[in-house]
Parts: sequence; C-alpha cells; structure tokens
Amino acid sequence: ALTNEVELKNVGWFSIFVTTALLTFSARTEAQQTGKIFRIGYLNPSTASGSALLTEAFRQEMTKLGWIEGKNFTIEYRFAEGKTERLPELAADLVRLKVDLIVVAGTVAALAAKSATTTIPIVMANAADPVAAGLVASLARPGGNVTGFEGLGPQLNTKRLEVLKDGVPKLGRVGLLRAPGGGIATDLQLDELRPAAVALKLKLEVIDTQPDAKGLESAFQTAKQRQVNGIMTTASRLFFAERKRIVELAAKHRLPAIYFQKEFVDEGGLMSYGTDFDDLYRRAAVYVDKTLKGANPADLPVQQATKFEFVINLKAAKQIGLTLSPEFIARANQVIK
Repeated sequence: ALTNEVELKNVGWFSIFVTTALLTFSARTEAQQTGKIFRIGYLNPSTASGSALLTEAFRQEMTKLGWIEGKNFTIEYRFAEGKTERLPELAADLVRLKVDLIVVAGTVAALAAKSATTTIPIVMANAADPVAAGLVASLARPGGNVTGFEGLGPQLNTKRLEVLKDGVPKLGRVGLLRAPGGGIATDLQLDELRPAAVALKLKLEVIDTQPDAKGLESAFQTAKQRQVNGIMTTASRLFFAERKRIVELAAKHRLPAIYFQKEFVDEGGLMSYGTDFDDLYRRAAVYVDKTLKGANPADLPVQQATKFEFVINLKAAKQIGLTLSPEFIARANQVIK
C-alpha cells in the first residue's frame, strides 16, 4: 500500500511537471507568434538623403541593443523636405498611426511632436536649449513625455566664430546664412552670435536664404556684394541636407567657411567645429531602448553633447588660396590633406 501511495505521488508530481512544461511552451510559442512589433515614428525637417548618415547611426545602435528591424520594431519615417511648416501635419500623422514612440531631429520637430501628443513618448536626437524652447521643465527632470539630447548648437556657434577668426586673421565681415522658419532655435543662435561678433570686432551680415539651389546661389552672390570675407551657417538640418551645394559655392566664391558638422568637410569644405551628431543619434537609440522597455520619459534626464570635433581640410584651404598657420592646424582633431 505504501509503495502504491509513493507511485501515485510520483505520477501526480510528473503530471504537474508535464502540464507546467506544456503550458510554459504554449505561452512561449504564443508570445513568439504574437510578439509586439513596436512602431517608432521618425520626424525630421530635412530630407531622407540629407539625413541618411545620422539615421543609419541610430539604426545601427538599435541593432547593437538587440532590436531587429521588421521583427520587433519598425520605423515610420516622415521628412518635411525642408518645409518646416509641414512638421505639425507630419507629427499629427504619426499620432494617428498610434506609434509607440517618436524620435525627433531638432527643436522645431520636437515642438511639432509635443503639440501633437502629450502621451506618446518623444525622444530628441538633438535639440537647442529644450528648456528655453518649452520642451521640458528642466534637464534633470523633464517632467512630461519629452526627453533626449541637447546638441549645444547655439553655444558652439560662438566657438565656431572664434575658430574662423583664428584661422583667417584678416577676417572683418562674416556672412551668416539663415534659413527662414527656424523659429526659436535660430533666434537662440543669433542671440549668441551677435555679442560674440562685437567682442571679436567682426561685422555679422545675416543673409536669409531658402535652402535650395536657387536660394543658396543668390545668398552667396549677396555675400560677395556685402564684401564678406568669411561664411557660416546657422546649425540647421536644412543646411546639413544641402551641405554639398554650400561647400561648392563657398569654393566657387573663394570664401573661407566653417561648418557645424564634419560631414561638410567630408564633402570638401574647409573646416568644421561642432558636436559629434553620430554620437547623439546613437545615444538617442539607447533612450528609445529604455523607453520601449518601460522607462518613463519624465524620469530620463535630458543629456548634453559630450563629444566635439574640429576638422580641417588643407586641400580646400589651398583651393581658395588660404594659408593656415601650423599652430592653428595643430589644434584640429583631424586634418585632411
């Protein structure tokens, strides 16, 4: 009788084990079959081709974090093609699609997304002074549905102006290309640049231009008419998308120029000083990963850029007849010969 009782108990435990195992396998199979595919909205004021490098940096980091595009996440891309007035409409479209999260490039895109939703998490890949723009309550405690990274664009414009003056000692008049519709981001940059120009004893010529072939050609003609002997642009996704054209026009008019990203120098530009935006987009992917796994944007502090690059292209300097001092060249992180 005792043996039979032990056998019955063993059979009972075995049945429970088998049942549990089957239920676990069934649950896992069901989870695999019905696993959620997260939809990420991607809102950018620029063009797909102009933003390809940064978009790829984001996607590569998502892959490193274990995400597989098409299997557990997809991206809904929305590019304004340089028409920032379209951003509110594009943001509203992403909200209608009920995306799980929106990644935004720049302050204007972030403001459009925030106006469209107060519930869908928004991750800024880069933004200019998000506190002043009203995007977050503070950097340490964003407090809403927006978090991400600050590119320090306005602050670095002053440094760029200083570097340009150091590289071109006879610099007296600088042409600043500004795209219309830049909003608060552009205003902040001008607020930083105007007093800096005075301190450096430079005359700042603001030249409004549409970021297209006709507009840029006209802007450089205006620059020559105003007798500028150096060129900058405001830090903008719109100018980034047109970097090849801008670099070619600067060379054509033999104007020393400094840019806000190294990709301009990659296209043949003279020099750049600015944030490593590849790094920001990779870090944005980390915040996307955290948020999709349950983190609250209100609790993720907005972080500032920590990596900066100074790149010089000596071939471009020779092309416009500019001689840079050895001391100046030695300051660069990278020198292209």
